[in-house]
Amino acid sequence: MEQQRHQMQAEMQGEYDPITEHAEAVCIDSAEDEASSFRTRSLKRSASAMTHNETSQTAMIGVRRCHIESLDYEIPDNDIFNENWKAKTGSEALQFLISKWTMACLVGILLGFVAFMVNACVENISGVKLLSTLNFLEQDRYVVAALVLGGGNILLVLLSVCLCACLAPEASGSGIPEVKAYLNGTNAPNILSMKTLIVKVLGSIAAVSGGLYLGKEAPFVHSGACIASLLCQGGSERFNLTWKWQRVLSHDRLRRDLVTCGAAAGIAVAFRAPLGGVIFALEELASWWRSELLWLVLFTTACITVVRQVINNLCEGGKCGIFGNGGLIVFDMSEVSTNMRLMALIPALLLGIVGGILGSLFTYLSGKIMKFYSNWHRKNECVGKVLQALLVSAITSFCAFGLPWLASCKPCPSGAECPSSLPTGIYKRFTCSSGYYNDLAGLMFSTNDDVIRSLLNNNTNNEFQYSSLLIFLVSTFILTLITYGLAVPSGLFLPVIIIGATYGRLTGKFMKSYIGFDNIDEGLFAYMGAASFLGGSMRIAVSICVILLELTNNLLMLPWTMLVLLISKTVGDLFNVGVYDQIVIMKELPFLEEKPEPYMKHLTTEDVCSCPVVSLSAIERVSAIVEVLAKTNHNGFPVLETTPASPYPTLNGLILRSHLLILLREKELFFQDACDPVCYDTKSGKIDITKLMSGKGPTMSDIRLTAEEEGMFIDLRPFTNTSPYTVKEDMSLAKAFSLFRQLGLRHLCVIPRKGGPCPVVGILTRHDFMPEYILGLYPDLKISKWRRIRIRLSLFKFVRKWCC
Repeated sequence: MEQQRHQMQAEMQGEYDPITEHAEAVCIDSAEDEASSFRTRSLKRSASAMTHNETSQTAMIGVRRCHIESLDYEIPDNDIFNENWKAKTGSEALQFLISKWTMACLVGILLGFVAFMVNACVENISGVKLLSTLNFLEQDRYVVAALVLGGGNILLVLLSVCLCACLAPEASGSGIPEVKAYLNGTNAPNILSMKTLIVKVLGSIAAVSGGLYLGKEAPFVHSGACIASLLCQGGSERFNLTWKWQRVLSHDRLRRDLVTCGAAAGIAVAFRAPLGGVIFALEELASWWRSELLWLVLFTTACITVVRQVINNLCEGGKCGIFGNGGLIVFDMSEVSTNMRLMALIPALLLGIVGGILGSLFTYLSGKIMKFYSNWHRKNECVGKVLQALLVSAITSFCAFGLPWLASCKPCPSGAECPSSLPTGIYKRFTCSSGYYNDLAGLMFSTNDDVIRSLLNNNTNNEFQYSSLLIFLVSTFILTLITYGLAVPSGLFLPVIIIGATYGRLTGKFMKSYIGFDNIDEGLFAYMGAASFLGGSMRIAVSICVILLELTNNLLMLPWTMLVLLISKTVGDLFNVGVYDQIVIMKELPFLEEKPEPYMKHLTTEDVCSCPVVSLSAIERVSAIVEVLAKTNHNGFPVLETTPASPYPTLNGLILRSHLLILLREKELFFQDACDPVCYDTKSGKIDITKLMSGKGPTMSDIRLTAEEEGMFIDLRPFTNTSPYTVKEDMSLAKAFSLFRQLGLRHLCVIPRKGGPCPVVGILTRHDFMPEYILGLYPDLKISKWRRIRIRLSLFKFVRKWCC
């Protein structure tokens, strides 16, 4: 391995020795021609290193490959920041504290109104469409009914896919993988912009109302993150909606906290589960957590719960159309009897195992289909996206209208409104005679929320037939697979709950009829089936458990929920990863997992960092800074300083590209003589670089310099982070990974074990820890087939030993 590493370094660096050249360059401060020559050679090598690391620097955003940068969570420790921090008064600190909590409250309030608008539009548009279809069916006008249902669905889906394909491809999909990657430190372009928010909301309304098998809960998570980001950065400059007073929170670290609040609020408003939203953000989304953030997220979910409850109370009595009758609890199962004996462990274990197997199968098949969709989208672009969505919409409409013809009619139960005069409810007459209903039509001609209410409904053990549930299960499973991955905003929670509740209800009917579980309600079986499929496909246990308990309003089902979720998640982990983790991998987002890969223990930091680094002097010529910024896309540069006490340069600190661009724009900092730098008064507050967020500020195209200005100098020391995080060159890469991940760093300087002419061996960034880059350097290293193979082998050995 050592020989291979030296061989690859020789190929990357050509005939030059980096240590020798670096020593020659930094030790001759007076010879500007030699320093310029060294910088040119360093820039060329840096370019070759970047091409080798290109696979881990780009990701799929929409259908295009976009350059990915990391976020600056580290607070700069320089003279500017220190002086500004010392100059802050008590009133300014109080203003900052009030602004932060006010923004957390505003996130909840605004998202509450957005969620109300989405729910009201979906319920009313879907209600009008379904009522019209059922009325034409009762009049035996079948062709007109089919045209109303199919035509309405196709028009709504066409609107949704056109918005996403033409205006904002970043709004396609659920958005949860992108938000998860953002909270991990990845700054993907436009995923939290105003345009993405608008398209996400409108596209979600059209797609869900169009009858596609998807939900609106994941778009709520993405919408909440967008609202929080826009409030934190002071609005949108593209739409001329900016608030300068809000720039006090304009920093990546604070923006990350508010985005976490917005994402948690999305779950809280989607399922009306405030505690579930907090735990979902902790378990699935956030990569860094602390007690202060916990209180902030809980405050946001509490605000959105209050707003949602107030709006629901105002809409009671049909004032908002069909919407408004749900209240805080969506699927109330408070009257379900949970007094089950020990024998009830058998269906719980069975449903947990089935959920894990079906969930892993669903994840595997959805991954294959999404890869096919992604290739199709790249080849055919907007037209291909539109045609694909319309085809799936036509298939969905055909199934919704055609499959109920396969079901037989059932007599209406006594004491129930049958057939129902509203689009809600299970008792749809369809083509049956008076006094009968079609149970499969009741499932097909309902919104996702109503379908789940019907499946989880208690004391309805004879509502559904075996054939109807089986047809509905197969069709829903297939339609969800082909729908998830279209270029429309889509959520996966509700379709997954429907699939799990359907096979849970089937299991309950079978066990009550043939095994004798008469004391268990079929609705409880459906509930455990929904929990099992959620755990098997998404691999989330704690937050799903809390969300389901808040949804159903029955705390006594906690033991069975925990048991089913743990079994299904464990079984699913034996085969593959969760569906959201799979999407992160497919989009090649540079996501840092919680633990390093096993092979990182056999490498050191020197093995993966590129040498030599592109560095700057403490007092640097303007033309040199312009050359470095123009010829590289690095975002951090070591600043070296030579002192009379040492023959070699020392590391003064690290300066960011964004800060250098601000300095080039502020030309009053330039001076003529390198030996007589200008005295910059940090208390004057002319330049504030402490609140700059990633992706904001000037670019190279904004810099306009004359030949005279390029020959001047800049003193970088007041703006340099004088205490960057450093590691030794022989430190284990796994240990450096843990340090980088837990501290949320963007740059990690690698310094030599002993002092010498080269004070910085290299800089580690997020991309240097990516498996694609490391395995590209060392192809002999192989990723172990994770813990799943080891678990399967250990289980096999245990079973064989126990049987023998």
